Amino acid sequence: MSAIHPTITEVLSRTFRVPVAEILPESTMDSLDMDSLAVAEFAVVIREAVGVELDPGTLHRDTSLAGLTEFLRAAAGDEAPVSAAR
Repeated sequence: MSAIHPTITEVLSRTFRVPVAEILPESTMDSLDMDSLAVAEFAVVIREAVGVELDPGTLHRDTSLAGLTEFLRAAAGDEAPVSAAR
């Protein structure tokens, strides 16, 4: 699942028009100017792209992309998923 971060980057840049230079591991949904509706839509698009369901409590506006990436890696692999870092 090493393609998770590039997938996140592609979704954010193509679907939400976030400049690639702003998509950093420490970036949060809030720092990328993603409002709650955009965060909900992002969760749906990521579920379709990666195949991991994000429940409403997993993805917040203050969730870092690094935390989201680790959550998705754990959920897609054999490890038990952990809450996304905030």
